[in-house]
Amino acid sequence: MNQDARTLTLAEIAERLGARLEGDGGRQVSGLATLREAEPDQVAFLANRAYLKDLPGTRAAAVLLAPGHAESCPVARLEMDNPYLGYAELSRLFDPLAGRTPAGIHPTAVVADDVRLGADVAIGPQAVIESGVELGDEVVIGPGCVVGADSCIGPGSRLHANVTVCHGVVIGARAILHSGCVIGGDGFGFAHDGARWHKIAQLGGVVLGDDVEVGSCSSIDRGALGDTLIGDDVKIDSQVQIAHNVQIGDHSALAGCVGIAGSTRVGRHCMLGGGVGLSGHLTIADGVQVTGMSLVTNSILEPGIYSSGTGAMDNAQWRRNAVRFKQLDDIARRLARLEKAGRSG
Repeated sequence: MNQDARTLTLAEIAERLGARLEGDGGRQVSGLATLREAEPDQVAFLANRAYLKDLPGTRAAAVLLAPGHAESCPVARLEMDNPYLGYAELSRLFDPLAGRTPAGIHPTAVVADDVRLGADVAIGPQAVIESGVELGDEVVIGPGCVVGADSCIGPGSRLHANVTVCHGVVIGARAILHSGCVIGGDGFGFAHDGARWHKIAQLGGVVLGDDVEVGSCSSIDRGALGDTLIGDDVKIDSQVQIAHNVQIGDHSALAGCVGIAGSTRVGRHCMLGGGVGLSGHLTIADGVQVTGMSLVTNSILEPGIYSSGTGAMDNAQWRRNAVRFKQLDDIARRLARLEKAGRSG
């Protein structure tokens, strides 16, 4: 591979992706783009048949695609059975942030004397690392981050600017935490005496597994007693709220604005669409997919695809349907009476 990781030959890319190359392996490329927008020094990709119409006119140096689309490709080809997976790997090769954070502690950072630092750690301007923290090898702490006392961040993890990791949080290897997210804030725990609320101290922590990614402005609350647990390879989008003592199984993915109430358990390989809400103390089985804007109020014990709510429609139609919805109970009662009368007759 070349010294500049953002200038690669097609042969180097094919080797890295495990793709079959048809074309000039010595051709150099310096970026990644769509079929329609790619320039002659860029690689394009085709992973969705909806964009097949753009393939004949592409100006890319090469196209990453499935073997079944090879005949329509006018340029060099990088053939893979799963081109979208290849695109994911290729995007990382051309990531401008990759490998560009020099190790060292910025002079304005505040680092407690007893912090344990691994090799090649980078701590940015105005970051605060409190007492008892352990940072693994090649951890990157961005500007303005706060890492609370006695927390542990595994090797290769990156905190973008202004991330807050509260006290006693454990984060695994290769985690990515985006700006504004808060890991380990207090769970929403209060007792009511009939007149006012009394705070319940949140004594648990948060444990994130390896390869977890948390989007901007998302919150994962600490447990009331035990820990909130996020498994390996869990992907969490922006503006997601995960309450105290939630457990999420390995390889699950949560889209933007998902909200999960306290003590709910989500299985492995689950997918929650944007705006999904899960009530508290539920169990969601492995392999469950919940489509966007659905509200789940009961446990789901079998894998499958689940939905709730109604799709968008013309407003006048929606208003008529809303009136009919209010009449459903009366209609059901009248139907029951008619069926009873029919059986009696």
